Amino acid sequence: MRNLKPGFFQTMTIALAAVGLTTGAAAQTAVSPNQNKMMEVSATVPGVPANPADISPLLIGETIPSVILPDATGKSFNLNESMASKPTIVVFYRGGWCPFCSKQLSGMQAIEGDLGKMGYQIIAISTDSPENLSKTMGKEHLSYTLLSDSELSVSKQFGIAYVGPKNYGKTLIEGSNGKNVDKLLPVPSVFILDSKGVIKFEYINPDFKQRISPELLKAAAGALMAETKTKG
Repeated sequence: MRNLKPGFFQTMTIALAAVGLTTGAAAQTAVSPNQNKMMEVSATVPGVPANPADISPLLIGETIPSVILPDATGKSFNLNESMASKPTIVVFYRGGWCPFCSKQLSGMQAIEGDLGKMGYQIIAISTDSPENLSKTMGKEHLSYTLLSDSELSVSKQFGIAYVGPKNYGKTLIEGSNGKNVDKLLPVPSVFILDSKGVIKFEYINPDFKQRISPELLKAAAGALMAETKTKG
């Protein structure tokens, strides 16, 4: 497993610079001093870090794995087939119980129309069960697709899973309807993918309180789409 702590945030800054969006972004990618302090975790899980700053995520230029997960209705959704028809913005969030996630999801809804006009679709993935996804969709009035990664199999493949703090255990078990037995969490992340599943942009921050703003994400998506049309 590669350790990306020093270079990972540099890579993110380079990615933002590539679309002319470094202003104010570097500060958002910094890890707060308290974030690197080890919290008491539920248990040790082989291959999964206990500290969110120790994740080894997929990088820009890499291709995502096969993703088939249930949606809010419980129906299987094939992300790879769906994104073959249009570029996709994939958001990993912790769960509908997280206020920072709720704010992020609402912010995504606010720009969903603009992103759709650009040609993008939004897919958000969390530890929540389909039933809890449905509750979140109603509560936040979301029109885009939510997927359940309740066992965090996909989060592990993206390299963003870590062992949650011990005091999150009950919340994670209830939110996943008992499937998140290892009590894992995803580091909140955003990936912009092309129709082949290649990562063109990403924003990942171990500090779960820090999320990319809707305005910055929309600007990054617009810059990437303009670049794609120019090359095309």
